Amino acid sequence: MPKVSIVVPIYNVEKYLKDCLESLINQTFKDIEIICVDDGSTDSSGLICDEYAQDDARIKVIHKQNAGYGSAINRGIVEATGKYVAILESDDYAEKTMYEDLYNLAEKYQADLIKCDWFSYWTNTNLTRKNGSIPKYMSNKLITIADFVDLLKNKTTIWGGLYKKDFLLNNNIKCLETPGASYQDTSFNFKALCLAKRMVLTEKAYVYYRQDNMNSSVKSKGKVFCIDNEYEEISKFLEQNPEIKTIVNDRKLINEYKAGIWNILRISEDFRAEYIDKFSEKFKNYYDKGILSEKFFKKISLKELKTLIENKEDYFKIVEQRLRQKINRAKRKQNISFKINTSRCSLVLFGKQIINIEF
Repeated sequence: MPKVSIVVPIYNVEKYLKDCLESLINQTFKDIEIICVDDGSTDSSGLICDEYAQDDARIKVIHKQNAGYGSAINRGIVEATGKYVAILESDDYAEKTMYEDLYNLAEKYQADLIKCDWFSYWTNTNLTRKNGSIPKYMSNKLITIADFVDLLKNKTTIWGGLYKKDFLLNNNIKCLETPGASYQDTSFNFKALCLAKRMVLTEKAYVYYRQDNMNSSVKSKGKVFCIDNEYEEISKFLEQNPEIKTIVNDRKLINEYKAGIWNILRISEDFRAEYIDKFSEKFKNYYDKGILSEKFFKKISLKELKTLIENKEDYFKIVEQRLRQKINRAKRKQNISFKINTSRCSLVLFGKQIINIEF
C-alpha cells in the first residue's frame, strides 16, 4: 500500500497534462500512487494518461463519463489506497520534493492535514511568484482553526497539501457534485480546515499554480450560482456544528459577501441582474435577522450593503465602477506589479521579475 495517493482530476487539458504528470513521476518520494481521473475528456488527455500508465506502474487511470470537477475528486479519493491523499490539478505541477517533505511533516505531527504555500505561474512569460499566504509564525506547529481563523480568508485551495484519508472519510469531507458547476472545492476546503484537530502549515511553496485564462468571464448559466451552492453547503455544515459556527461564522459571512462581488465581476453581463437580485435578497435576509456583526462591517461597508439591498440601480453603478477598476488593474499589471507581505517582496516590470525576496 502506498503512503501517499495523489488524485489528478482531468478534463481536456492536453496542453499542460504532461508537465503535471512529469512532476509527479519524478518526485523524490517514490512510495506514491498517481490516480488520474479522466472525467470524459474529448481531447487527447485520456490517451496521454494511458501512455504514462504503461511506463509507470504507480499510475492508475480511471476513465469516466463527464460529471464535473467535484465528481472526479470524490472518485479519486474513494479509489485512493494511501494513508494520505493529495490533490493536484492537471494544469499545475509540483516541486520534486513536495510529497517527501509534506509526508515527513504529516508523520512528525500525526496531522489530519498539511497545507503549504504555492507559486503563481504564468506560462507565456515563465514568471513565478510566491503567493505568501502562510507566514513563518504559523508554520511547523500543530494548530486548529480556532488559533488562526483568518486562514479561511485565504484563496480556496484543496491541492496545496496532504489529507489523512481516514480524516476525510470519517468526517464525510467531499466535493459537491453539482453537474456542470465550478468552484466545488470551496466547501471541501472550509470543512477540512474547520474539522482538523491536528493541522500543520508550512510557509514553503511547492505547487506551481497556472494563472493563464484566470480572467475569463463565466458565460454558462449553469455556473453562475455554483459559488452560492458552496456557501449553502457551508451554512448547513455550520448549523450542524454550532461550536465551530461560533468561532468562524463572521469570517464565513465576510467571505460569502466577497465571493458574491467576485462572482458578479466574472459572470457574463447577461446574467448579472439576475445574480444581483438573488445576492441582494440573501444579504437582506442576513441583515434583517441581525446576524451581520460589527466584525462583518469592519470589512464590508454598511453603506454599500444598504445600497445592495435598497437601491439596485445605484448598486449597478458600483459594479460598473469596479469592472472599470478591474480592467485598469489588469492593464497596469502588464507593466508593473509590486507586492509585499509577511513572506515576500516582489517587483515585476513589463512581465519580468526584477525583485523577488522571501523573508
